[in-house]
Amino acid sequence: MSLFAAQIYPGQGLGFLVLGASLHDILTRLKAEPQRFPKLDLVYEYTSPVKEPVVLNLPTNGLRLRFDGPQQRLRLIEVLDFTKSQLTYKDKDVLRPPSAAQTASVQPEILSGPTFRHIYNRLLGPTFPGEYIQPETGDETGMGVYVLSYPGIAFTFPLSGSSWSPKKDVVSLLSSSTSYPASSMAIFKGDSWPDARERLYGKEPVADEVRLVRIHGEGHLEVVRPDAVPPFWIKLGLTSPQELVAVLGPPDAIYRKNDQRMSIHKARPASRTYSRTDERLQDDSTDTDQSSAHTATDDSDEGNEDGEVAGNVSGECFYNYFYHGFDILISTPATPSQCPPSKKPANPEGIVPTDAPSRLVASKVILHGNVPGSYPFNRHRRCRWDIVYLKPGKGQDVVNSESAFEEVEERLHQEWKSIYKTTEEAKVRQRGMVLNRDWGDSPGSSCELLGGWEESVGGKRTNPSGTEDVRGLGNTTLFGFPGLVFEVLKNGTVSGLTVF
Repeated sequence: MSLFAAQIYPGQGLGFLVLGASLHDILTRLKAEPQRFPKLDLVYEYTSPVKEPVVLNLPTNGLRLRFDGPQQRLRLIEVLDFTKSQLTYKDKDVLRPPSAAQTASVQPEILSGPTFRHIYNRLLGPTFPGEYIQPETGDETGMGVYVLSYPGIAFTFPLSGSSWSPKKDVVSLLSSSTSYPASSMAIFKGDSWPDARERLYGKEPVADEVRLVRIHGEGHLEVVRPDAVPPFWIKLGLTSPQELVAVLGPPDAIYRKNDQRMSIHKARPASRTYSRTDERLQDDSTDTDQSSAHTATDDSDEGNEDGEVAGNVSGECFYNYFYHGFDILISTPATPSQCPPSKKPANPEGIVPTDAPSRLVASKVILHGNVPGSYPFNRHRRCRWDIVYLKPGKGQDVVNSESAFEEVEERLHQEWKSIYKTTEEAKVRQRGMVLNRDWGDSPGSSCELLGGWEESVGGKRTNPSGTEDVRGLGNTTLFGFPGLVFEVLKNGTVSGLTVF
């Protein structure tokens, strides 16, 4: 294994591990160097994986990375073992290699980290007094820790509770020959560790990236970027591929949509008894194509039973924006979903103006949650969203990507109940459809249909370290509402949202 060597940048990062980087970016980079980072251990809260912090342990490298749950941004870098990485600050070694004489005469634990004298005198220089954290109740060792803070970086030193006193000269105490070296180091944004600790998981905008997608209904999506950049509107049925590329840049990949096996759930011409509004909902709410999850193609010669389905195959493709966290279906124009009852229609007649019916436009957007434990985890950066037309009432929160689906479902039921003749009809139309993303008999199996096929071989899901993962969040369920399809995990977290 090659040793991880990195320069320390207080308040900014450690080598390529930059504070504010997305979990998707960091994992992608680490997985690209398996010899240097052979083991990755992802820790998250099973019941609320998008609300509580996500921790990425690199035990072989002695590192621990902490990300906030909602945005999945790197907030804290911790070095837990200085001997497993080669760290430098302004080209000075943090842990100086011991001489042969030191190795023979000094105890191993004394050589496990930088000394207080080395940090305070040669590496970073003097700083304000730190804080002492008393040993935990019942700790037989009686060892607390002294935190030495600088702007953007801090070191912890084991210190006996009996030795500590606010009146003592801590510099002399920690620089003595009997003192312990630093046991860990933290890199963060803030003037000191006590200051940064209070707002570690705060919201900070990242330049040139999509911060939020706001769903307004009728196929209108507002792509929110940093404050200095005006929002970009995607209008399904109108926005052209050229407009997408001009604002979002070229897609990271293009997937040619060719799987139509879910078309069995679409309405057939001979039995269409619903209105055009109902037909639109039924046709689109069962489309489970996850675009970028496909790496295999289905070249079977099975005939299409419906000319409408056959006509949709040609020219359709997904623009995959992995680093924005969403995919966009490019196809011929179609009538967007109906206007929410609580909103005034922007296009009362429901007509899509177009000068050429065969031209390609954005017709569907898939927003990915990148939920730890879900099958498609780390294919995309997490994309956050909220539903604007669901106005929060007294005591209610905005419905967004962190909301439990139970709450989302209740609010949507209330919004759309007026379009159904009876309560029973609403329940039938909005019932869930179970997906299994772990089947993998062949590239043409349900994995290819539903998504989750990786590398076109095998059928087991693997975690980032390459070992089989049997602790995932399992099957998902699709729930459809007008203009929206939610993919929901067993714990009630929304894994993906399709807007059409």
